[in-house]
Amino acid sequence: MDTPSRDTGLIVLKWLVNVLTATMTVGIVALVWLMATRLPQPLPPLPDSIALPEGETATAFTRGRGFVAVVTAGDEILIYDPTGAELRRRIPLSDPETRP
Repeated sequence: MDTPSRDTGLIVLKWLVNVLTATMTVGIVALVWLMATRLPQPLPPLPDSIALPEGETATAFTRGRGFVAVVTAGDEILIYDPTGAELRRRIPLSDPETRP
């Protein structure tokens, strides 16, 4: 009785599939680990209100670590503390002499 010979192409294919499976498993574990350890921590809550200077209108708002910024219609950025209570700095966006 003759034993059937194993096709070397199928053996190589089997090993390639096994290596691909192992690589994908390691990749998924690495992605989950990176997402769990590297995602930023939540920022503090937004302030309930921000007291803008008299006559200013807010056109944009952003929050960073340790500050809250408001862009006004008067082409100015107002930097507040994280609670929105204390105005830290005023940054003009354009030269006051060139404004229309």
